[in-house]
Amino acid sequence: MAFKKNKSWSFSKINAWFHLWLGLASGSVVFILGITGCVLVFEQEIKQLSRPWFRTEKPVGGELISPSVIYSVVGKAIPEKKVSSIWYHGEEGSAHVSLDESDSVVYVNPYTAAILAVTTREDFFDFIDDGHLYLWLPDKVGHQVVGWSTLVFFLLSISGLVLWWPKKWNKKGKEQSFKIKWNAKFKRLNYDLHNVLGFYTLLLAVLFALTGLIMSFPWFNNSVFWLAGGTKQAWAKSLSDTTANPQSNVMLQVDRAWRKGYRQISEHNQKNIIVNFPEKASDPIYLCTDMYRGTWRDVYLDQHTLKELPGSGKKLKDLELSNWIRRSNYGLHVGEIGGLPTKVLYFFGSLVCASLPITGFYIWWGRKKKKQPAHG
Repeated sequence: MAFKKNKSWSFSKINAWFHLWLGLASGSVVFILGITGCVLVFEQEIKQLSRPWFRTEKPVGGELISPSVIYSVVGKAIPEKKVSSIWYHGEEGSAHVSLDESDSVVYVNPYTAAILAVTTREDFFDFIDDGHLYLWLPDKVGHQVVGWSTLVFFLLSISGLVLWWPKKWNKKGKEQSFKIKWNAKFKRLNYDLHNVLGFYTLLLAVLFALTGLIMSFPWFNNSVFWLAGGTKQAWAKSLSDTTANPQSNVMLQVDRAWRKGYRQISEHNQKNIIVNFPEKASDPIYLCTDMYRGTWRDVYLDQHTLKELPGSGKKLKDLELSNWIRRSNYGLHVGEIGGLPTKVLYFFGSLVCASLPITGFYIWWGRKKKKQPAHG
């Protein structure tokens, strides 16, 4: 029995040491990811409020203008650049036009084709996004630092649960583990903010970490895919059949593909759709449809026959678990998956995650000062 007690004590000490030093090593990265995550949760809502060119009013009896018309108008206004794709943001939003080899984005009224604004891709939210993805470091370096720090944060969440676990499940133990003593001295309050809030946000923290790891590392992505029952499938390249009708009118076919996309293919947010303009006779017409709660569906149509090509994604409801996880991972990571309620929850969860390195550092610093011998 004595041996078992000592063994348990050793595990506790090792876990505490592990939690402390990994926390100190990754704390600054976790803080940055948490704060930038708070901002990015409401990115689209803030943009809608702060950028009038994101919104339009649907005229009585108005119909969205076809891609070929917008292509022509923007092409005449900016003749030095070629339109590559158009993103329709539904009936109450503008359409934004992407140009080949350009950082500019053109916003147009989808009912009149009038140009509303020409902006650059680099803005405040791109700066925040770069911090969240790369810590403002060179992409390859920052990606690795963020990825491995996310793995460390996942391990810290598990070790934190072990540290949080009450030694005794009596009234006092429960109160210390589940309640914040707001009227306590700062040192005790700081401890409660770290210990209790860390517990209440544990599931969110683990979800942030796991979905982040899926985006960070192919090996982790493939492992989750395999564990969820997925099997590796041969990649199918989508190409148009040039023997069908290589002389077809490309603009006419793009318009038809766009209509087919929102009338027949899309299930969710039908008129929120992206369409591209193929350059070669063998290129497919690409559609991005079903942009719903952080998920989307890639569809490729033969530009000559408008038949759906093998490389196209399935409908969300038809996906097996492994592919559903991959399709839904972004929405699960940013809080889109449940709409506004999950976004609010994610905001506060991310804020708590950002606070944990600060409160944890103060706990360590306070204990360190306490252990120092008095001088004089």
